[in-house]
Amino acid sequence: MDQMHFDYEMALFIALIITLLAWAFERSQSSQQKQSKWAQRARTTASYLPIILVVFSFRSFAFEPFRIPSSSMMPTLLTGDFILVDKFSYGLKAPVFHNSLLSTGSPERGDVMVFRSVEDPSTDVIKRVIAIPGDHIRYDQASKLVIVNGTTYEQKNSKAYQGFLDDISHQGLVEKTETIDDQQHQILTTNGRYNRFRFTGLTVPEGHYFAMGDNRDNSHDSRSFGLIPENRIVGKARMIWMHWRPEAFFEGLKRIGTLL
Repeated sequence: MDQMHFDYEMALFIALIITLLAWAFERSQSSQQKQSKWAQRARTTASYLPIILVVFSFRSFAFEPFRIPSSSMMPTLLTGDFILVDKFSYGLKAPVFHNSLLSTGSPERGDVMVFRSVEDPSTDVIKRVIAIPGDHIRYDQASKLVIVNGTTYEQKNSKAYQGFLDDISHQGLVEKTETIDDQQHQILTTNGRYNRFRFTGLTVPEGHYFAMGDNRDNSHDSRSFGLIPENRIVGKARMIWMHWRPEAFFEGLKRIGTLL
């Protein structure tokens, strides 16, 4: 399960409040009071305000970096990938409180999306959007095919997976090309593996989304934890801007700049 735990946005928000208070305190002091030890400390703290304000604004309203810590989005994303998430694509939201301020768009089928976990809001998760509000989705347990509104997401070009080992065994992994609304991407399934998902089908209600990992038999996703509320959405994953895994350094360099 692709999760990122530390709440950087909250940490930046707290830092912003502290530097703002320090700036206000320092400004309120008289010329004589500004020579005191506390006023000097406030001045030093307030000097970080412009930097923190710029970083907080950029991270809250524009783009945010994330690191992929696990294999649930293989082969699209690998452990060690650093991705850039566009936070403006799905609407402008208030920092920290996450209520919508301005609508600029909504997730589409096939998007790689980051959202706050429905099980633990402090945790961020990344999956692929499979169904949007109003869609009827069905998952065939035997063939591992997805059917949305009566249309099967085609899976073809099956071959043994030969990519990065990542953090799971290659044994039995099959790479396929899946098509969602004329857009293609790669997925993995496992030969001979019992399907552990109880999910079979549902109609996605308004304000919710259904998402799955590309590593279909090794992903904790909407088949397990259910639908994703709109107010949990963080943004759209745009590209891999860095990859870091010492044991595969040069292969990892080839991933830099990959668009999602």
